[in-house]
Amino acid sequence: MDMDIRDIAIIAHVDHGKTTLVDGMLKQTHTFRDNQAEMQQTTILDSNDLERERGITILAKNTAVFYPSTSSGQVKINIVDTPGHADFGGEVERVLNMADAALLIVDAAEGPLPQTKFVLQKALLSGLKIILVINKIDKKDARPLEVLQETEELFLKLATKDKHLDFPVVYAVGREGKAWKNLPDQEEIEKPADLSPLFETILEFTPKAVVDTDKPTQMLISTIDYDNHLGKLAVGRVRQGSLKMGQRVIMSTPTGNFGSFNIAKMYVNSGITRLAVNEVSSGEIVSIAGIDEFKIGQTVTDPGNPAPLAEIIIEEPTLKLTIGANTSPMAGREGKFVTSRQIGNRLDKEAEINLGMHFTNTGSGIYEVIGRGELHLAILLETLRREGYEMQVSKPQVIVKDKTEPFEEVYIEVPDGYVGVITSEMGRRRGEMLDMGTDHRGNTLFTYLISQRNMIGVRNSLLTQTKGTVVLNSSFMGYKPLGPISDNTRPGVLVALDAGSTLSYSLENAQQRGLTFVEPGEEVYAGMIVGIGTRDKDIELNVCKGKHLTNTRAASADIKTVLTPATKMSLEQALDFIADDELLELTPVSIRMRKKCLTKLDRVRKERKERSESTEDYKRNDA
Repeated sequence: MDMDIRDIAIIAHVDHGKTTLVDGMLKQTHTFRDNQAEMQQTTILDSNDLERERGITILAKNTAVFYPSTSSGQVKINIVDTPGHADFGGEVERVLNMADAALLIVDAAEGPLPQTKFVLQKALLSGLKIILVINKIDKKDARPLEVLQETEELFLKLATKDKHLDFPVVYAVGREGKAWKNLPDQEEIEKPADLSPLFETILEFTPKAVVDTDKPTQMLISTIDYDNHLGKLAVGRVRQGSLKMGQRVIMSTPTGNFGSFNIAKMYVNSGITRLAVNEVSSGEIVSIAGIDEFKIGQTVTDPGNPAPLAEIIIEEPTLKLTIGANTSPMAGREGKFVTSRQIGNRLDKEAEINLGMHFTNTGSGIYEVIGRGELHLAILLETLRREGYEMQVSKPQVIVKDKTEPFEEVYIEVPDGYVGVITSEMGRRRGEMLDMGTDHRGNTLFTYLISQRNMIGVRNSLLTQTKGTVVLNSSFMGYKPLGPISDNTRPGVLVALDAGSTLSYSLENAQQRGLTFVEPGEEVYAGMIVGIGTRDKDIELNVCKGKHLTNTRAASADIKTVLTPATKMSLEQALDFIADDELLELTPVSIRMRKKCLTKLDRVRKERKERSESTEDYKRNDA
């Protein structure tokens, strides 16, 4: 008898409680022993170091729980946890095909936000049954009934069929593992409860996944996993038919077939572990070993009837930068992988699993990387750093198509005292205000339409100006005609003139011209950016020069040198900061900024050449 299986995805805006809710589902279904370490952990599925540090889900993950059912004994619920940040939307698009239903998690205080709209739209287009979960109803500022009304309005905007407007609602406190089918009062929230109402709703409204078991095999590969002994594993949901150990299968796409293979091993999910199995039927999410070459989007089919499923469609990325081997005078000192070939091999591996990014070898060891946004690119660069790669990176550039550029709708929430900061900054960046209102709790809400080109760096700038109180979210609105570019108000930088170790005497003089990025004793090289000035033009200075010693006693001889602590930038801040003629040098140990042309003579020559070419172009167009 086939097992009763339900396949669900969990979708939401970032930080609305998806992964915390999954924690409760895993613990309350006795996935772990009472003395197991996971029982005391939170965000169990966020196993990646970067995910835990940033508090967000970056990669989509699969897990499974078992829940008792009166009709079929025990039901297996396969769960697909998805990212909530807009930059990782490609992960959501890649894995929704494995589910029949989706839990849409919405914060009871914040309500539906931009990524809520994105993931709901994708889920409806995929034909998933939606179960609305209004989470965090225990918050002091929770407004569940208003949020329900706002979410219903969102459904009205996105629905294309009448059945899309028919969805169940569950109220939850995910952190405490509680759920209710009807909105509880405060007294009821404080009483003991569990997630049984949520599980019962899932079983009632999620279609059974085991169908068409007697038809030819079809399994769309949605994810690539790795095993230390077996190598690459193809992960996907068996849409129809069944799979057995040793079975002969063929890889197929709408454009053709790509060889046949024998299945060597098969695994299914049970909690956060994989279990080896000999046979699986339709509806199961399975990992297959033994297929040498495959790609996400290919279909595992029966050789006698190789009927492929539709390929996975991912929205095009909009932001690009270049990555190459480090060419600075400090190259090779701090990294484990330092050559362009090693970087290229790693990017080829990333291209297999990251459908939201595109990678191109432009020649001469330089690789172009195209991603969804600044965070999407920064996460890749930080991952490479931690793996031991050393590289240099250019400033991110927006992709322009036929005199059009990508635009975003930006939602900003800020305390009333910083309204002037928002209007000034967004006005300087040529943003168009679409709406402005108040939440009657001391915050002002803004909605802007702005080009992605002018959005680069706005998040870090507003966080600094509002002392970290701003909440900023954005959603991609498509390509629109090229708009005016924002005024570049970044001052010139302080550039090291000579190589050596920095000295307090020189840094004291440098701090009279601006803020410094280096501490005394740090090693620098000619062309390295050591600070930001107060003038429009760059300033070259020697930060390695010591005080000239003489026999003459000066009145200031015993005055202690007091330096302002150096400003240290994160990777994202540095990406936003650098200009077109600058590069970001990344190693496992350091983040440095530098000029593309390291010597002053080379920079002058390049400037004259560009000025000459610009003059010739002007004359040619004028003629």
